[in-house]
Amino acid sequence: MNMDLPANPMNVAKPNRQITMSPYHGAPDFSSLVDGRNIDSALDRVSIADLLRNGFVYAPHSIFENLKLATFGFDAQRDLHRDMEFHFPFPDSGKGKNRPAAGEDLVQTYHRLLCDALSRSCRDMRSPWLLQSGGKDSTSLAIAAADTRPDTTCMTYLGGREENEVESARSVARALGLKHEVLVCDPGRAYDRYLGLIDRMPLLTADFAMLSYVDLATTVNANGGDGVIDGLGSDSYFGMPVSRQHKLLSRLARGLRLPRFVADLPLVDRSFTLCFALATLQMDPVERIFPGSRFTDAEVDELFGSGIARQSRARLETFRPEIKSVSSADELRTMMITIEESASAFAKGLYITSALGLRTAYPFCDRALRDWVYRNVPPEQMIDPATRASKVLVRRHIHTRFEQLPYVARKGSFRFDLPGLAKSRYDAVHAYAGQVRDVLPGAVYWLERNRKRLDNKYYASKFYLLAIVLPWIATHAEGETGAR
Repeated sequence: MNMDLPANPMNVAKPNRQITMSPYHGAPDFSSLVDGRNIDSALDRVSIADLLRNGFVYAPHSIFENLKLATFGFDAQRDLHRDMEFHFPFPDSGKGKNRPAAGEDLVQTYHRLLCDALSRSCRDMRSPWLLQSGGKDSTSLAIAAADTRPDTTCMTYLGGREENEVESARSVARALGLKHEVLVCDPGRAYDRYLGLIDRMPLLTADFAMLSYVDLATTVNANGGDGVIDGLGSDSYFGMPVSRQHKLLSRLARGLRLPRFVADLPLVDRSFTLCFALATLQMDPVERIFPGSRFTDAEVDELFGSGIARQSRARLETFRPEIKSVSSADELRTMMITIEESASAFAKGLYITSALGLRTAYPFCDRALRDWVYRNVPPEQMIDPATRASKVLVRRHIHTRFEQLPYVARKGSFRFDLPGLAKSRYDAVHAYAGQVRDVLPGAVYWLERNRKRLDNKYYASKFYLLAIVLPWIATHAEGETGAR
């Protein structure tokens, strides 16, 4: 859905626009954004601050001033320029309200619905490729693909040495009779591929798996694939349990403003753990739920040369009524990850595949599947009340074909070599910082001041955000009118 809304009376030459953008509602229409420079709008400075503070733009806002995005939880029939009311679609109060049918095998029903969802979402794909992390969701999808689309090729990304996702994913694919490929992370190659797509990407997010996804999708395209199967979407209705680490970080987040010299103390800037803890002290407790190391409010103000971080943090108020309504820490975490996932994880896939001309499939977003799980699966089959294990039903589904998988036992994600990116592409990012001084006058200084610290993943994470944002601004901004 893509509609023009009544023009802003303060700027009649630039009509307000709105796009429905959620895999839960079908494929988005980016036709008016084939070339982002044709949006006829300035870049939104507060949205740029969102990207640096949290890695994504708070919905319903977008990177452009006059464009709003109806992500999951927003009513696409409303004018989101004026009415930004948000409702979390899967509150705990509605889970498992319907009793399973007498004698119903929940695992069997889940398998049937997942197979149907995968078939529907891939029906227009000639050669689908499954992004297979080796974890619960992608393994469950691989089982369904073996039954419904045995022509699927599984691809696993080896981004680091922290986890064993390749071993797990390869063994799953082989056992199911599916083809399997491995792509080893080359940060320079991935970044160069991103730069080659920028002028075709309709919008911007800064997900920490963005460059991994660019690398994967470009490889799929080069090998004749015409579609990507992505395992996102089920966390919102299955729920996400809060771990001890998450509880600790929430208590540590205090929204403080610490002087810069604290981070410069001897040994502090060399320790990821200490840097992360100091940054957490300066975060809002709710925003600390979002993953990754990001710029503090004080750093964002320094990058802009003005006090803009508070305007970005104020966008959280759109979600406060729903935040106050939650009944548990689990529900709060699930809600916030849903907000982040819609504007970041889903967004990166949609923007990148749009630029490459690939189709995308999100079987877990299928209405029949998600509604059945949310309404019919007992809560204890979602999160085990004793062990706190997530997606119990999915684990049972996997167990019908496999014994315990290594990667299921220890949760992870697509990794990326952040220090390697900083080492190989520092000069390129520094050059882009010089090009966008009118937007982020402090970027050059931050890069030069912290260059020797970029082997610390805390600082390398911030470098990553600049590496994503700076060239996009340089490509899409038109001189002084590009970002007011």
